Amino acid sequence: MKRKELTNTQWERLQPLLPPQKPQTGRPALDHRRILNGILWMLRTGAPWRDVPERSGAWSTVASRFYRWRKAGLWQRLFEAVPQQADAAGKINWAIHYIDGTIVRAHQHAAGSPRGAEAEALGRSQGGFSTKVHLRAADDKHLMTFVLSPGQRHEALGFEPFMVGGAVKRHGRGHPKHRPGRVVGDKASKFLDKNIYVYYHLDPNRSIENRASAR
Repeated sequence: MKRKELTNTQWERLQPLLPPQKPQTGRPALDHRRILNGILWMLRTGAPWRDVPERSGAWSTVASRFYRWRKAGLWQRLFEAVPQQADAAGKINWAIHYIDGTIVRAHQHAAGSPRGAEAEALGRSQGGFSTKVHLRAADDKHLMTFVLSPGQRHEALGFEPFMVGGAVKRHGRGHPKHRPGRVVGDKASKFLDKNIYVYYHLDPNRSIENRASAR
């Protein structure tokens, strides 16, 4: 196993969530684990599909599987199922979650989609043409959700949809869980006070000390 490829433990969690290795008709698909390692390599390095290592299979097969699974909604189902597994095992801390945002510079030729730059989460901030990645995590191992926005977009915008987006379905009955006990962020989060009060149904006239504890 190469460095940063899927470990046996990670593969055991993902394998049951993937399509059957051997379809009902046609020849068996190339090993899903090899394909996933190729996709992860491409996403990590940002290299063209044609540069995917040969050990992951033909680059065209890796790219085709990636786009076919995206069209089928598989990536979204994986993103929802993995936190559900962790929550069922009691590994997600719902007492406190952490939020932050970071800028990713975009190539000057990245724009040009018929849907427009806004639909592609591209905008111009002080750092130039960029995309902002908003993250919410339970700890350093459990990412709850992420949202992409144009680079100039502030973290305060869309706070509630961002929080609801990390909902985790319960095993059995009950509404999905999405509301941590506290939310912690950096200095930019001071602009989130109003949003947090609405989200947690808090009294906006409370003292600064109580505001801090609510975050």
